[in-house]
Formats: sequence, C-alpha cells, structure tokens
Amino acid sequence: MAVRRLKRELGLGQVLMLGTAGTIAAEIFVLTGHVAGMVGPAAVLVLLLVGVLNYTFALNYSEMATAYPVTGGAMTYVQEAHGSGLLAFLVGSLDCLSSAFYAALSAVGFAYSLRVFVPAVPLVPTALVVVAVFTLLNVFGVGNVGRAQVVLGGILLALLAAYVGAGLGSRGYDPQVFMPDGRFFIHDGFWRNAARMLSTMALIFNAYIGFEIIADDAEEIRNPTRNIPIGLIAGLTIITLIYVSVAWVTLGVLPWQQMAGSETALSDAAARMLPRFGAPMIAVAGIIATLTSINSAMLSARSEALTLSRLGLWPRFMSRLGRARTPYAASLIIGAIVALTASIGLVEFLSYISSAGYLFVVFWASMSMAKLRKLKPDVPRPFKVPLFPLSAYLGAAICAIVVSFTALKPLLFVSGVLLALTAVYLLAPIVRRTLRRRAVRRLTSSDRIIVAVANAETAKGLVHVAALLAEGHPGTGIEVLGVTRPSDPERAAALRDLTPVLRRRQHAQLEAATTEARERNVPFYTEMRVAMDIGRAVVEEVNSQEQVGLVLMGWPGQLTPQTLPGHPVARVLHDAHADVGILLNRGLHGITRVVVPFGGGVHSLVAVRLAGQLAEVYDAELIALRVRATGEPEEVYDELLAVQEVFEAVFGEVPAYVTMKVIQAPTVEQGILQEVTRCNCELVVMGSSVAYSLQTDLFGVLTDRIAERMPCSVLLVRRFEPSVLSWLRRRLRHVVPD
Repeated sequence: MAVRRLKRELGLGQVLMLGTAGTIAAEIFVLTGHVAGMVGPAAVLVLLLVGVLNYTFALNYSEMATAYPVTGGAMTYVQEAHGSGLLAFLVGSLDCLSSAFYAALSAVGFAYSLRVFVPAVPLVPTALVVVAVFTLLNVFGVGNVGRAQVVLGGILLALLAAYVGAGLGSRGYDPQVFMPDGRFFIHDGFWRNAARMLSTMALIFNAYIGFEIIADDAEEIRNPTRNIPIGLIAGLTIITLIYVSVAWVTLGVLPWQQMAGSETALSDAAARMLPRFGAPMIAVAGIIATLTSINSAMLSARSEALTLSRLGLWPRFMSRLGRARTPYAASLIIGAIVALTASIGLVEFLSYISSAGYLFVVFWASMSMAKLRKLKPDVPRPFKVPLFPLSAYLGAAICAIVVSFTALKPLLFVSGVLLALTAVYLLAPIVRRTLRRRAVRRLTSSDRIIVAVANAETAKGLVHVAALLAEGHPGTGIEVLGVTRPSDPERAAALRDLTPVLRRRQHAQLEAATTEARERNVPFYTEMRVAMDIGRAVVEEVNSQEQVGLVLMGWPGQLTPQTLPGHPVARVLHDAHADVGILLNRGLHGITRVVVPFGGGVHSLVAVRLAGQLAEVYDAELIALRVRATGEPEEVYDELLAVQEVFEAVFGEVPAYVTMKVIQAPTVEQGILQEVTRCNCELVVMGSSVAYSLQTDLFGVLTDRIAERMPCSVLLVRRFEPSVLSWLRRRLRHVVPD
C-alpha cells in the first residue's frame, strides 16, 4: 500500500544528538547507584562490555537502515523478512511500547533531577507535565524537536565533560575510594560475579539503544546512506566513552557502599568535587539528559506507531498526518501511553521492562538481517556489515543471554504485554470485521432514516435518495414524516380539530412519494404531524426514537441572516441527535457519476460514506475530489494518499468504483464547479465546513454558495456531534486537522 512520506529534515548533527544526547538519560543519573550496589567497582567493566557488545547491533542496524531507510526500524526489517504476520506485529508493538516505557523512565528521572533545585517537587505530576510538553512538540513538527535536540544535547555533553574533568582534579578520583577494600569484584566466585554482571547488563541495556532510535526515524533523515551509519557508530562510541568515564569518576569519589541504591549518586559526587556548584551543575545535566531522551524515545515510539498503522496492524487513524505533515494522532496516543507508564514512578522497574522489550526487538532484528541476505540478495545495501553471518547470530545470542538475567517481575510484565498483544492480534480480524459491518451500516447511519417533508414535491426526491441508501442494507427502514403548519395562525387554538383533516390530506400526498420505496422492497411507514413549529416537531420525532441515524430534508433555498436562525432546517441541524442531509434536487433520477469534494474533517467522512453507498447501488463512478489553490506547493501524491487513507478507514479498502483526483484552481469553489461541469455528474455530496455557523449559514459560507451554483443535484451532510465538541473542534481546527 502506498503511504504518505514524512519530510527528511534531520541532518547529521541532529542524528548524532538523537543517538547520543537522546540516549543519555535516567540510567547514568539515577541508576549509577543501583549499578554500583549490584557489582561495585565492576560497574565500569559492565558499562564497557555493554558498549562493546552493542557494536554488533549498531553494525547490523547500519546495514538494514540504509537498505530500508523508512520509518519503523526493527518492525520494517522483520516485516520484510517474515511478512506482516504475528511476529512483525509483536516486534513493532513491543518496540513502540519499549520506547514509551523508556520515555516514562526519563520523565521520572527528570523529576528526580529537578528535586536538587526544588526538593518538594512531586515526582509523578512533574513527569506528566514534561510528557505533555513533548507530546505537543511532536504534534507540531519534528523539525522543532530536532533543533531543540541539538542545542540541549550540546549543553549536556559539555556539562558531562566538565564533570569528568573535575574528577581528574585534585579533589576528584581516588584509587583508594574506587576499591576501598582492594577488590574489583565484590562477590565470591567467578559464576556469582558473572551472574550479577549479566543481571546488571539487563538493567542498563536500554541505556545504549541510541542506534534503535536513529533506525526508527530513518525516513526523516537527510542523506540516509551516509548519515545513518555515521550516526550509529559514532553515537555508540560517544555514549560508551561517556558512561565508562562518568562511572569511573563517580566510583572514585564516593565508595560504592555509600552510593549503593541511591538515585542521586552523581549529584552527591559532584557536590564533593565542586562544593559550590557541582550538585547544581550535574542536576542541570540530568534535567537536559532526561529531556532529550524523552524527546528521542517519544519520536521513536511515534514512528513505530505510524508504521503499525500504515500496515493496518494498529488503528488506521494513527497514520493521519497533520498540517505539519507529522502523525498527530500517533503522537497524542503515544503521549498518553507514556503518561500512564510514568505514573508508576519506579525507575528500576521501568528500566528493566524497557530493556527487556528492546532485547526482544533487537534479537528479531538481528535474525531478520540474516534471513534478508538470503531472501533478498539483490536489494541495494549501501553499507554491508563485516563478518556476516557471525554478526547477526552473535547479536541474537547476546540478546537471549542478557534477557534471561532480567529481574523476575519486569520479565513477567513484559511477558504479559506480549501475551496481551498476541490476543489483540488474534482477535483483531474479528473486531475489524465487526467494526467494518458497523461502518457499512453507518452508511445509512442507523436502522432508520427519517425523511422530513413539508410538501409532496420535495418528498419524492427525498424518498428516492432514502430508498437507495436503505436498499443495500436489509433491515434499514424509512419513516416519511410529514409536518403541516396551519395556514391561519389565528386558528392555532383549533389545531386539534384541524389535525385529522390535515393528516388525511398529507397521507394522500405522500402515497405517490413512497412508490419507489415499495418497488425497492424497503420497509417504510408514514407519520403525519400538524404543528405550528415545523422544526421543533421534526426534532421531537427524531430525538424520541432510539435508532435514527440520518434525517433527510429538502433544501430551503437561499436564506438571509435574518431568516436563517428561526428556519426549520436550522433548528433540525442544531438540535437533532442524528446526522442530517439536505437535498437540493435538480431532477435527480438515475446516477452514473457522483462527485465528493473532500476537504477532510468529520463531516466529510459522512459525505464519503453516503456517496459510496449511492454509487454502489447504481454501479456509478465516485470521484473523490481534492482541490488545491493555485500557488500552493504541489504535493499531489501526498494529497491523493490523504484521500486514500479516508476511504480505507471507511470501507476497509478503496472500492473499485472510486476515482481519486487532485486538481489546482484559483479557488476551491472554482475547482469544484469546473470538475463537476467537466465530468457531467448527476450528484455532488459535500460535508459541512468545520467553521459553519447557524447564525449566518447552514453548512458553511463556502459550502452553501457552491450548492447554490451547482448545475446538478447536491446532497449536503453534517455529522451529529455534541455542541461542546463542535465548539472545541472549530477552536482547534488551525492546530490539528480533523
């Protein structure tokens, strides 16, 4: 399936910062004490070994990310090697969730660092605030995020260099402090030390996963053939040097017994080396490090969610791009997951579950590289890993060994996540079929269509459209609601006496209008009312029924701001708890071609559904039209895919009778009129503008004006939504598109 591509706007500097400053996070600041408590001075060796072992993964990812420089990372490689089955779903989903867990860990680490300046700051609320900030940054554009990353990353590296430099001074590193009892390994026996070191490696493994973040965001990297391998290898080298030197200095300033289990080991060591400003300096570094890692991890999780959505493994709406061409829906959902996980507040637990998830992902990525070499030998590989296939199998073996030493509770948690994801995958087809059936039924909006008419002339065309909508969905009924208002308002008091006479007259008039419903074998019945307020009578009938989804009414003609507010159609549009369609009938009989001008938004979705059903019943062509103003950047491919995403969301696929077109015109109005005239269509179906106002127009000034000028019949539709939601949508339409 074709997909809308993200902008390549991350340069080498931004990539390096994603892979270095974006990786340095809570581990080095809040887990150094935990690592020291587990293995003592051997923490330095553990950090060095983890860094060296990660070169295997970095080399593997360099080959795969340059061969497939698109968003998704491990998910893409597994999908290319094993197909879009359960394994690809599990790898992609756990990769996404592991990044979210890592962002949550970093958010809690940020709160710990902030406590140096504000001791009373609450951990979880502070973490949630910073998660919300970076969620909005990801919604508004990765360019903003990348620029912030470079600035913050440069400051972070400078502060850590200053910390290591201070450790080399007279009040810094002391060999006697580093090994107070002369022992490098604190446990008895080789195997016990080895087991504790492997368990420590499992705790901090995700502290090195900068290469994974770079691979996930490959689609947004400029010159990926050059920048991805450099970013992966150079970034890992920088990270390893920083981690080893920082741990070495810290253990040489504070005895490991003193710092064991502490979340403030670096701040305590900095305060001893530089009494006046050491603790604030390392606290600032911790704040920056956690901020950049939240940034990188959320960007990575968002990219994985986008890929899963594109493949249909996660909900389709998560692949929608906003005005900044960023996946705003995926960003918001990932932000919610990070916030929920951060509320746990336990750094050691969060680190373990994040590491275990990454180890699962990297294991299958390494195995996929070996299979891809055999399965697709002709795929261009700008970077080829040396010592193949040793690098692939060695990487997988390292993951399997290290994950087996993960603490039991986090390992059970990750296993539970995998089981839950498996259940979701297996149940998804059933749920998807159910939702698709409901979506198809939503084409008629519910089990009943109410056709509200005031005269027989309007009724015939409305019943014609209603019968077409109901024909393809057995069980959908039509209620033809005739409402008559007494001609003499002064006789309103005698309304009860007039009702039987007027109802008999209505019944005779509606009989002719309902002929087509009988011929199409569509269940229907007529209901007649006599009321002074026609709009109120229709609203009462609609809202008193349980399964009314669509109300059809006739076009009221051109209304002025003075006559509009009290008009029956305006009353129904405002108060009826159902979708509303208004038909401007210019002799609609047979249909060979339907045009849907598509601008996005919830009301356009209703238009797509109804137009699709009408086209299917008549075996007609449906033209989905997107109009761009002349002079705007020409991104026809991107616009076509935006329309395609909507049809896939509504119908599960793009129906064969649909033609998608993107045209440019001086104005949207001119473009629609030109296309309708050119293709000689019989019906145009349009959704309401998001900015409609029932004080001045029915469906939006532009929509109303186009309907009046159209040479064929027009069906205008508006989706029902609570007034509060409608108001919020209009306020936010310039921030996030519908």
